[in-house]
Amino acid sequence: MSENERKELRRGWTTGACATAAAKASYAALLSGAFPDPVEISLPRGGTTDFVLTSHGVSNGMAHATITKDAGDDPDVTHGALITSRVRVLAPGEGVCFKAGDGVGTVTRPGLPIPPGEPAINPVPREMMRTAIKEIAELHGGSGDVEIEVSIDGGAELALKTMNPRLGIVGGLSVLGTTGIVRPFSCAAWIASIHRGVDVARAIGLTHVVGATGSSSEDAVRARYELDETAYLDMGDFAGGLLKYLRHHPVDRLTLAGGFAKFSKLAQGALDLHSARSSVNFGFLQDLLAETGASPSLIAHAVEANTAKEVLDRSLEENLDLSVVLAKRTKKQVRHILKDAPVALEVLITDRQGKILGESGFEDE
Repeated sequence: MSENERKELRRGWTTGACATAAAKASYAALLSGAFPDPVEISLPRGGTTDFVLTSHGVSNGMAHATITKDAGDDPDVTHGALITSRVRVLAPGEGVCFKAGDGVGTVTRPGLPIPPGEPAINPVPREMMRTAIKEIAELHGGSGDVEIEVSIDGGAELALKTMNPRLGIVGGLSVLGTTGIVRPFSCAAWIASIHRGVDVARAIGLTHVVGATGSSSEDAVRARYELDETAYLDMGDFAGGLLKYLRHHPVDRLTLAGGFAKFSKLAQGALDLHSARSSVNFGFLQDLLAETGASPSLIAHAVEANTAKEVLDRSLEENLDLSVVLAKRTKKQVRHILKDAPVALEVLITDRQGKILGESGFEDE
């Protein structure tokens, strides 16, 4: 069977989306006496989807609902896991509070989007749950003040197959997801789609294309340029898949956008930026610190950091701009990968909110 004849990979739903649906159903049951099944949630980037409940119940003033995660055709360690949200009503004014149940980790080290001591429920899933709770509160006349405890059956064991222990997330998995959707992970298919994207862009005469590591970095480029939708190549972690193809199929201008950690790996020559296949070299980050004139103590402590973000955050406390230096280093390495391809290059380092932290522009060629 040819590549074009293969069945399209089926998408799935993130742990955060499952937890949101379970929380929404549970709060609805507390206010109305009935669990909506299926339960519909709003997705961060627009649209809705619904989930069928695996189980549900009410006891001791708390409601709980469980959803079986479907990761589609992605080899996700949590595919088939039972995601449960337990909800209890709090006093008016307390807001939405989050708690780590069995199988959900707790953050113990700095450098992550969630501070130490908090359950490892990332910002976007938290916002999804707040939105769902608000919808139910408005529908049934509640205050919207609740505690949500998220559990993942077998999460402590599954976490051993992830980066969580090394990152200082103890006791279980993280509740993740920036779009609510799990897009199937197939290296060959993804790289092939990047190549076809370049082919299409060239065929229709586009002179400027974009390779971004994720949705936030892509949004940063969209805010800067008004480009045809075809210009946005879904690079993800496969920087090598894009850059090697552009060696022989060049375009006039290429904007690369990504986070500090991923581009610190690209700057060292990593072509696959996925956390399972490449890692941040903290010695390299020490070199960046030295180049920007960091204090000896900051340079020395960089190797003890939990994440690249922690190094970046500490450097910002000393008013050092590591992102600009990294953008220049990344550009130099990418130029090496592209070899003699006639491609003008721009590198943007972005944060999780899509803000540009540092850049090396086309004019710096």
